[in-house]
Amino acid sequence: MANYHKLTKELQERIEEDRRNHMINPYAFRNEDVIRRHSGHDAPILWRPAFVSDVEKIIHNPYYNRYCDKTQVLSFFKNDDISRRALHVQLVSRVARNIGSVLGLNTDLIEAAALGHDIGHTPFGHAGERLLGALYEEHTGRLFNHNVHSVRVLDKLVTRNVSLQALDGILCHNGEMEQQEYRPVKLNDFETFDKRVETCYTDKEANKRQIPCTLEGCVVRVSDIIAYLGKDRQDAVRVGLLADDSGFDSEIIGTSNAEIINNMVVNIIENSYGKPYLFMEPEYYEAFCKAKQQNYQLIYRKPELDAIYHQNVKPMFEAVYEELLKQAKEQNTDSIFVRHHLNYLAEQNQYSQYFNMEEYRATEANQLVVDYMASMTDDYFIDLYENLFPHGEYKISYKGYFD
Repeated sequence: MANYHKLTKELQERIEEDRRNHMINPYAFRNEDVIRRHSGHDAPILWRPAFVSDVEKIIHNPYYNRYCDKTQVLSFFKNDDISRRALHVQLVSRVARNIGSVLGLNTDLIEAAALGHDIGHTPFGHAGERLLGALYEEHTGRLFNHNVHSVRVLDKLVTRNVSLQALDGILCHNGEMEQQEYRPVKLNDFETFDKRVETCYTDKEANKRQIPCTLEGCVVRVSDIIAYLGKDRQDAVRVGLLADDSGFDSEIIGTSNAEIINNMVVNIIENSYGKPYLFMEPEYYEAFCKAKQQNYQLIYRKPELDAIYHQNVKPMFEAVYEELLKQAKEQNTDSIFVRHHLNYLAEQNQYSQYFNMEEYRATEANQLVVDYMASMTDDYFIDLYENLFPHGEYKISYKGYFD
């Protein structure tokens, strides 16, 4: 039987009293403190405050459309009822805004970081991220992480002067790193931020050390995990990868999507209201960590899925990467790389005051390839492989609607 926790009567009454008295959370990030790389532009207006502007910059970014055909977890199923990246970022935004609104935080900043946090993700989910990262590191010694690339998409590729606070929340979202306490670390300038971003390309531990500079970023970080834990289970059952959710167990946070979201949100609010950090009780934190481990054991590491990634997707990534690397070095005007990547970016940035196409063309070739491949949707990648290698030996078979 489902078990949904509630806030204590004392905290509910305190929150209601604070609202009647128009209390303002002193730890919420203020719109007027926004920092932009180009400070002379994008002044807030009444109907478009600072972080509403960021939200709109992100959802109107052309790469935002591509969430719709990027794998969340399950790549090889034709099923309109399972999550893609587009739904995932909306779920993260919804969970995070629920927490943030009760805590009295800046929900516009939360929404911007949540909707943008996976915009740099590869096709084929985390398997695609690992494959592209391995190729990039093999060729350059540098590292690829989707959260770092999300910052690059919004700050370097389709440049719209997104705020430091939103970019920091995106960089630090790392949904693989659960914590019992989330305490922000102050950040005042892009110079420091840029150094942190660069370190993530060269130090394998740096990505794990990123801590949001705002409480809003902390909320997005924990909400990323809350949003996918139960939903991934729901999807696995829906496609028949699991018979049911009986393999999961937790008397504390529950096992279903609805229970996990409700109970984790309640516990975080209960232990974080009025404080300069987020906190969950030890038994909830332990259950939270265990739930993620069970997802890995029963879903993410399924041998039948790993076999498809290893036997088919991996050699396809390798072949596409090498061909695009050759095209990126030559930059022939009729090549797919120039027509579908360089020309595309030139078009998207034609009115941008911050993007220099000639400088971008001179970027190291492997980075150009990574920019292009990370932007691809699952279907686009498959079609590109078949275009580049019409007689290629690798194919991806989907479980169809009626199979």
